[in-house]
Amino acid sequence: MVSEPVQSQQVTAKSGSNLAAAFVLLPKPKREAMTALYAFCRMVDDVADDDDIPLAKRTEGLQAWREDIRLACDGGKPENQICRELTPFIQRHQLPFSLFDELIAGMESDLVKLRFADLEELRPYCYRAASVVGLLTVRVLGCELGQADAYAENIGQALQLTNILRDVAEDAERGRIYLPQSLLEKHGVSEQSILDGEPSMGFENVARELADRAWAYYKLSAESLPPEHRRDMLILEAMAAIYWRLLQKMRRIDFNVLSDERKTIRLGKWAKLAIGMQTQFATRFSGYRPVYARQGLAP
Repeated sequence: MVSEPVQSQQVTAKSGSNLAAAFVLLPKPKREAMTALYAFCRMVDDVADDDDIPLAKRTEGLQAWREDIRLACDGGKPENQICRELTPFIQRHQLPFSLFDELIAGMESDLVKLRFADLEELRPYCYRAASVVGLLTVRVLGCELGQADAYAENIGQALQLTNILRDVAEDAERGRIYLPQSLLEKHGVSEQSILDGEPSMGFENVARELADRAWAYYKLSAESLPPEHRRDMLILEAMAAIYWRLLQKMRRIDFNVLSDERKTIRLGKWAKLAIGMQTQFATRFSGYRPVYARQGLAP
């Protein structure tokens, strides 16, 4: 019998994550597995994001997490309580070390890589930041044999691109610009204007182009969702519906995410729960089509 992941539950409860908010929709065994997986991702991400800790120490911290999760995947005894709580779920759902390694490698890259030349260079970043979590998640949700891997990869790209657009200002405050340099040059937007939080028509055009790319991945996600597993993918579908709503909110303010208008790009707890419940109801039907595939970006 697997004991409840108590520390993981505490970490997840404090996070306020859109993904974690959907865990309530899962049956207890999957909810506990996802809670443990999310807590691991949250803790590792916190190591990478703590700017008060010297870069070398953060790199050492990430490597320590890598070695501990390697022990968990190899059937050993991890030192970290979060990894120990995740271990039985790793074994039950055959979660490979290679995916955890990719996740941590992405965070290591994020410590030193602050710019991206073009969309092709941005793609592997989005894969490591979000698609890898999707690939782990679909295995927990019942697709251990790779039936939903294409779906996980596409939805990760869509969500991360949405994230990048939403968080431009916050990232700029940390000296980071994830918007591809090629798009900035194409539309005459300087790095300094983004760092200074200066909106412009050029910036709006950059954001629209990246939003169109996100929309393309949302469509690919819908096309690659295995129909027989639509109910299993409930929390990812709810997550996608939430992020799609955020993308629409950005569109309604003309992607003015550098000003105080960005404060409107949010959904409350009850709105997220309502989306989750609507998604849970909709996925019961064989003709289910995701909301993010039925609605295009408004002109």
